[in-house]
Amino acid sequence: MKQTAGISGLFHDPDAVLKAAAELRRAGYRRFDFHTPYPLHGLDDAMGVERTILPWISLAGGVIGAAVALHLQWWTGAVDYPLIIGGKPLFALPPSIPITFELTVLLCAIATVVGMFALNGLPRWYSRWQNDDHFLRSTDDAFVVTVDAEDGHYHPEKTRVLLESLGAEHVRIVEYEDQ
Repeated sequence: MKQTAGISGLFHDPDAVLKAAAELRRAGYRRFDFHTPYPLHGLDDAMGVERTILPWISLAGGVIGAAVALHLQWWTGAVDYPLIIGGKPLFALPPSIPITFELTVLLCAIATVVGMFALNGLPRWYSRWQNDDHFLRSTDDAFVVTVDAEDGHYHPEKTRVLLESLGAEHVRIVEYEDQ
């Protein structure tokens, strides 16, 4: 059974893409995206994309890694199996730095990758847009705008007229097979 994914259109000018993103946002649309063959500086701001919390997730992973490394070294050397060797302390920070650094980097990297996958909703095996000819052109020679049919402001005719007024070409409704 065919379902409506939304509406898509093509742009060829990066400046027109930035203006269209700002206008779509100003018109109240929230579920729209631009698919580009290369990154466009300022597109996130024009679309109103909020900053990600991924740096905080990475920081938390790093802090947890450092805390676990230091605690494990202290507990092992001073509590669980204390060895008095040549009057040295049971726990000292300088010899603990390499292990602490390694575990900090390891847990920070793991937290970053897991957080990135979770925030991006990956792995995603299917997209409603993936078989659309416009969407396929976004990896080659065109900037593609997609407005989801689930957007509260979406209306097939009004959205088409708005996109065409913003300079989009070949604006059309995209349908997909319900899976």
